Amino acid sequence: MATVNFSVPDKIKEAFNKAFAGENKSAVLSRLMKEAVGERERRRRRVAAIAAVLAIRRTQRPVSEGRVRQVRVKGRP
Repeated sequence: MATVNFSVPDKIKEAFNKAFAGENKSAVLSRLMKEAVGERERRRRRVAAIAAVLAIRRTQRPVSEGRVRQVRVKGRP
């Protein structure tokens, strides 16, 4: 297991200690770091997905509102 050394403002440290009093601080920090890594990965995937959709849209020809409406009506029962 690795040791990590971070400097944080005193107010943050005090608030953290108060919020997680009686808990294993290492376990709490490990969980928070794991969540942060997961969130960063989800954000990276969202950005890639949006970029892929925008790239596809750039290659398609525009469709008029009338044509979109026509297709929607045609597809309805």
